[in-house]
Amino acid sequence: MGHTHRVLVVGNHCHDVLLKNDVVIAESLGGAVSFISNILPNLSINADFISKVGPNFLYSPLNPPLVVPTSSTTVFHAHFSTSSSSSLGQNPLPDRTLKRVSACDPIRPHDLPNPDPGGKYRFGMAVGVGGEILPETLRKMVRVCDVVFVDVQGLIRKFDENDGTVTLTKLCKTDFIDIIPEIGVLKASAEEAEFIDVEEVRKVCCVVVTYGENGCRVFWKDGEVKIAPFSTIQVDPTGAGDSLLGGFVGGLVHGLAVPDAALLGNFFGSLTVVQIGLPKFDPKLLKRVKDEVQKRSLQCAKHRVGNKDELWFSKPPGHDEFHAVLDSTRQAYTPSPQEVEHDQPYSHDQVTRPINACINNLCNGKTVLHDSVYDGPIQSVERMP
Repeated sequence: MGHTHRVLVVGNHCHDVLLKNDVVIAESLGGAVSFISNILPNLSINADFISKVGPNFLYSPLNPPLVVPTSSTTVFHAHFSTSSSSSLGQNPLPDRTLKRVSACDPIRPHDLPNPDPGGKYRFGMAVGVGGEILPETLRKMVRVCDVVFVDVQGLIRKFDENDGTVTLTKLCKTDFIDIIPEIGVLKASAEEAEFIDVEEVRKVCCVVVTYGENGCRVFWKDGEVKIAPFSTIQVDPTGAGDSLLGGFVGGLVHGLAVPDAALLGNFFGSLTVVQIGLPKFDPKLLKRVKDEVQKRSLQCAKHRVGNKDELWFSKPPGHDEFHAVLDSTRQAYTPSPQEVEHDQPYSHDQVTRPINACINNLCNGKTVLHDSVYDGPIQSVERMP
């Protein structure tokens, strides 16, 4: 009997702290696995989530992570610099400087489930953010999943030993390069794509490159296709690519062709950037989207050719109409940035209180978070216990 779960998602939860001009503006549950677990269940997809946190973990996700008593939860600080004094919702944040302040233990092969013979996962998702995906762990995912999707950020990120600043290294210089021919899809941002040699990688696996407000592009050995974006106002870019990947895999689970699944990914990415941190989706929007995905899946089935288990790259008839339906749904149920600013996940008062508290501490020469993810001052990686 096949495995009852269709998807295996591997990556650590973390604490995200957003700072504007070195002042804390928001704290949120973070990590790619958090954004993906916010999408797959909402698309009625059964999945296993493997994640690690420390005893100081602050949140209660739907899929409880493994708590490592001797480790600290992974923490990232996203620094946004702007001279504007406008409120967050009225003045979208520019690009960020990301720093890893602490890192939880990596996820090891024995942390992954061992399905019975014939019970492999249909899809696996390796979505590390803080160095938690090891080469040996990715190799096991290849063994227990039919098709593995990999977010390249978990493979090429490097972290400064002094302050945790995130930089990138070339994929060919990592220990993961020999595993790439065994995976199904590699996802990268436009910045990350410069470190992976898309033209070479596309010869051995599918590559999805995201371009923010310009949508994404899918590359494979014999061609490529551009997937249109959904116009929106960016408030916080955190998690947009993670949501895109979650929507993409969710679409494939429901039987969409690759271009339609990528379009669904763009859709969820556009919903993510209009909110701070982990987004909240309107239940009516989700129901409408699931209904439309089901209709689209039936339409795609009429045009499918070849092996039904192969990734299907050609744009099927009606792709543009599917985009129009999703766009109208998004416009009908998505709040404006001004509404989000005074609603979830942070109200104006909730944001102002930590800002004021942090300013007071900054004046005393310390950077301490109000209701912080720590019980003490922010520390660099080398000073972490």
